[in-house]
Amino acid sequence: MSEPTLLNNEIRDWLMDCGLFDQLQLADFAAASGYFSISTVAEGEAIFREGDAGSFMCILHTGQVAVQKTGPDGQVITMATLRSGRAFGEMAVLDGERRSATCIAASNCQLLNLGKDSLEKMLNDAPKIAAKIIRALAVSLSKRLRMADGQLAAQQV
Repeated sequence: MSEPTLLNNEIRDWLMDCGLFDQLQLADFAAASGYFSISTVAEGEAIFREGDAGSFMCILHTGQVAVQKTGPDGQVITMATLRSGRAFGEMAVLDGERRSATCIAASNCQLLNLGKDSLEKMLNDAPKIAAKIIRALAVSLSKRLRMADGQLAAQQV
């Protein structure tokens, strides 16, 4: 393994701060950091659009992201506003399907990105760390699904 760079150290620190990967050890964060990248997105810029092919996922480090869907009447509905530490776009990376929503930077944002190709490379190079990352994403998705189920049930009452 090569010497960690300043960028890798920054990514490692961001991964540790997000709270999503509590099961990882310090060495796991260091190893995983080489597979992520950092991007900056200006307020109002689309990160990705509903229906796009999903080639990467993001973890929001700073800023806010609006998650939007287009209703049957063509009207755009904001489903959620994401804040620091929140992962998004992981469904398309995990299942290979198209994006289920549009994500727009609601403010200037700094993002950690994990490409589908990088995740595949991590699965080959460091399968135990990749498994921990995928498990953390699955748990996060499961929590969101349970919350959505609860909201749907409450609307039926």
